[in-house]
Amino acid sequence: MRILFDQGVPVPLRRHLTGHDVATAHEEGLSAVGNGELLRRADARFDLLITTDKNLRHQQNLSGLRLAVVVLPTTSWSKIRKNLNKIAAALDNVSPGEFHLLEFHPE
Repeated sequence: MRILFDQGVPVPLRRHLTGHDVATAHEEGLSAVGNGELLRRADARFDLLITTDKNLRHQQNLSGLRLAVVVLPTTSWSKIRKNLNKIAAALDNVSPGEFHLLEFHPE
């Protein structure tokens, strides 16, 4: 699966997504574009967008996209690292065009 990390997604997560081709918005020259343009460009080149923008689905029209979107509830690497299994499960089960908001339970 070809995955794009939006701004705010901790880059160390990439090391834990083995078997996937991961790029960042910065690497792709997309860090300065708005969400609408980001989604349009990502939809053409990626299978999945991982973001921390919980309001994305309320701010943008996601219908018609084949791009799946997984939203992490935090930018905190320590919290994300404790939930790698949930992230992996979401990636294994996400379908094209699906929006999935992950929840991390407090410890």
